[in-house]
Amino acid sequence: MRGGTALVAVVAAIVGGAAGGGAVALLDDDGGSGEARTVVQQAPVGAGAGGDASGGEGLTASAIYKRDAPGVVFITAEVVQQTSSPFDLFPEEQRGQSTGTGFVIDADGQILTNNHVVENATKLTVRFQSGRTLSAKLVGNDPSTDLALLKVDPKGLNLRVLQLGTSRDVEVGDPTVAIGNPFGLDLTLTTGVISAKARQISAPNGFTIDDVLQTDAAINPGNSGGPLIDAAGRVIGINSQIKTGEQGGGNVGIGFAVPIDTAKRLLPALRKGGEVERAYIGVTSGTVTPDLNLRVDRGAYVTDVTPGGPAARAGLQPNDIITKADGKDVRGSEDIGAAVDGKKPGDTVKLEVLRAGDRATVEVKLAQRPAQTVGS
Repeated sequence: MRGGTALVAVVAAIVGGAAGGGAVALLDDDGGSGEARTVVQQAPVGAGAGGDASGGEGLTASAIYKRDAPGVVFITAEVVQQTSSPFDLFPEEQRGQSTGTGFVIDADGQILTNNHVVENATKLTVRFQSGRTLSAKLVGNDPSTDLALLKVDPKGLNLRVLQLGTSRDVEVGDPTVAIGNPFGLDLTLTTGVISAKARQISAPNGFTIDDVLQTDAAINPGNSGGPLIDAAGRVIGINSQIKTGEQGGGNVGIGFAVPIDTAKRLLPALRKGGEVERAYIGVTSGTVTPDLNLRVDRGAYVTDVTPGGPAARAGLQPNDIITKADGKDVRGSEDIGAAVDGKKPGDTVKLEVLRAGDRATVEVKLAQRPAQTVGS
């Protein structure tokens, strides 16, 4: 793939031969062009006080680690891959193992992580800072936001529950702390800042994840599913992807975290079990900020409309700015997601849009989100 950033999925390493159980990344061949690559992380078996978004006094990185590390877990997934070639009459099964990170979100033993960490797993285990290892089960998952919810039996555990903050109010330059298991190195802490807001990345199934946080806290394969934490010790994102340079798959100072507000919106559905069935509007949008010098200071600007999708059929167009959804003010693209997530396929959402200076109302009948984007 040339002329842009390539999303590359990661598969589990087949047992045997890889140092430390290294993961295998299926990278697009760039012919040594030096293009950047975005990597979905899956690996095998900021320092000091600062302000936070609420204006409160920040904690040191050491204090955050002491408080939150006991609630961060090392996830091991046993996976089975189907392999075949034009010369094989029947596909063969190969067993492998991959690892990632997760974190405890309630006293019932629920753990949040990335879907790509646990996808296709036949067995899941989690290991706590204490060294205790437990079997885990997949409660629910949403491939379109690359989120998954696991659960362990909380009996006899002194669980450390990480506090969930908000990603909406973070600012560029705010301190960040990441805790995870890069390359299998248990509970590694790295520090940095919020480098940018409102980024967009692609989930492994091709759908766009909006309002992603960019950080320069070092994130590497194995950090997937781990918490990105603010200066008050609250989780503001789930570390999910990195951008790499020409050589290797390691960190170059550009990491991406799914916003915690997205996860909080989906948690009720994830807790109900199974794969989240989601209504689908068929637009890609970004958050309006004053520095963009648009006609309004708040809203969601439409960057792309899926051909033949619900929004396209309703007449929504690129460059439209959505200012209200079902009568509620839209502050950013997350509000569009919130309006859609609360509905079922077949429901409608009424959008107020600004188009070339004129205001209009568009009523969109939502559809069932497909398993993958068209053409993916």
